[in-house]
Amino acid sequence: MTNSELRIKRALELAQDTKVFEMGEGYLSRVPAVFEQLFPGRMALVVADVNTWRVAGAEVYAWLQDDGIETGVFLIPDREFHAEWKYVEMVEAAVKGSGAVAVAVGSGVINDLCKLSSAHLGQSYICVPTAASVDGYSSFGASISYEGVKQTFDCPAPVAIVADISVIADAPKEMTAAGYADLAAKIPAGAEWMIADLFGTEPIIPEAWHVLQDVLDEMLSDPEGVAAGKPEAIAALFEGLTLSGFAMQAARSSRPASCTDHLFSHYLDMTHHQFRGKLQSHGFQVAVGTLTMCAFFDAFCKLDLTQLDVDACVAAWPTLEQEQARALKVFEGFVDPKLGYNVITQKYQGAEDVRRELEAVKARWPELRDAYRAQVYPFAKMQRLFEIVGAPSDPSHIGVTRAQLKAMVPKTQLMRWRINLLDLAKRARIYDELVEAVFGPGGAWDLSEEQEF
Repeated sequence: MTNSELRIKRALELAQDTKVFEMGEGYLSRVPAVFEQLFPGRMALVVADVNTWRVAGAEVYAWLQDDGIETGVFLIPDREFHAEWKYVEMVEAAVKGSGAVAVAVGSGVINDLCKLSSAHLGQSYICVPTAASVDGYSSFGASISYEGVKQTFDCPAPVAIVADISVIADAPKEMTAAGYADLAAKIPAGAEWMIADLFGTEPIIPEAWHVLQDVLDEMLSDPEGVAAGKPEAIAALFEGLTLSGFAMQAARSSRPASCTDHLFSHYLDMTHHQFRGKLQSHGFQVAVGTLTMCAFFDAFCKLDLTQLDVDACVAAWPTLEQEQARALKVFEGFVDPKLGYNVITQKYQGAEDVRRELEAVKARWPELRDAYRAQVYPFAKMQRLFEIVGAPSDPSHIGVTRAQLKAMVPKTQLMRWRINLLDLAKRARIYDELVEAVFGPGGAWDLSEEQEF
């Protein structure tokens, strides 16, 4: 058994939803056997869009038909679309109306639509990915825009994933680059999970941590091969993305795979950001968030928090009412003006909790600093990896100015209830210092060095 096969076997033992993961070249032909194994006697409904139907959907349909499995087709009617509620309703109606089991043929959006609609109908589905573009194929939960707000809905991952590396390696290079960036986001996200673990708000789940973090460096180690579309490099990337999803299944949460890095993407989705007339991919948006968080950790780890004045920090700590007022001001005019208010109400901690947390940081700072440095790639390294693979290495590459990016930072601190680096910075009264280090003179996103689109 190869190292990859052994990793997958162990990961499947942790996964709570997915029972089958098959990956190899020419594997579209494996779909009928997997379907019959899991759904004997059921009808299949191939769900795709116009592009994924062309690259894989029609072939999957033919293989299912040739095997004697009753098969239907539902194509998303729009050429450009995101994971929005109206499409969940479309897919759900098609699956329910046919009495079939969905076979999702596509990238992350198609998968999330099938995932949530199948959950609504109390059944599972099979995923046939067409690009190594996201980690959501195997994840618990679906990220869907509902009433203008990007939300993660709890729903089981697919019972089976059949990945044809030949198809995935032929995907547009920008989709593969997006997947690489999405996988790289687990680097700073892991460090923010370490902070949440230190604070006791979301303790690290060892099995969910190790299934991904132990091999993450290896999965990111061949950006040149990924850029060239080499099957072995694409297979390693897709395995890493799938392991990320399995980690989320084990944790029953997206905590192992995302934190503030993804919140920049959520903000851009919620504001319907476009560049040159096009919505930007999840992975490209996350690339900018990932680089930003690497820059924040660079600045954070240069500080000497053994000298932190905990008493002064606690004395200055605002009340819940003050934080709620700040949140309303930060999100004034936003599509969901009470988002920050609701989040801070949920995650606010009192002065004594803040004292306990800061005392732990101060007492353990040399150890913690070394651990964060070991976990998070320096900004320059991550930027170089993205340049090689073809992912955005500057916010201008997705049509965002550095000033706009800086304006997003207060919102990302307040967009989700989980503790993040910015929460720690607020407690330690170093938030403004970190923002200046990233966006000020000499910083990674020095505003005076703005690149033109």
